[in-house]
Amino acid sequence: MDNRSFGRVGENSAALYLQEKGFNIIGRNVYVGRCEIDIIAENGDLLLFVEVKTRRQKPDVKSIYGRPASAVDREKRENLLSAARRYLYENRKSTEAYQPRIDIIEVYVDPSDKVYRVLDIRHFPNAVHG
Repeated sequence: MDNRSFGRVGENSAALYLQEKGFNIIGRNVYVGRCEIDIIAENGDLLLFVEVKTRRQKPDVKSIYGRPASAVDREKRENLLSAARRYLYENRKSTEAYQPRIDIIEVYVDPSDKVYRVLDIRHFPNAVHG
């Protein structure tokens, strides 16, 4: 499985997780300018812009790469903020009643399983703000 397909496993798992929490998925892999937003979801007056990070590791085992969320560096955070602001501006008629928030979801996949069994999902609400 290539990296793009592997990433899709994490994004699919994150989308299902959000749906189980009552969110409606309104966009996946949405490009705003040159930036991609993995998932856009809504629930009530909340509009989530979600960055998904998927890793082949056990959730509580230290990795030389750190936590998946740590891959969202300063440049990625700035890109997410810019993309969310632009999305809100371009869709202001349909998004004006929402409170926007940028979250990160980590998806941990069993590194020894070729089927990519999800071990854990960790959600960090309001992880990026500006």
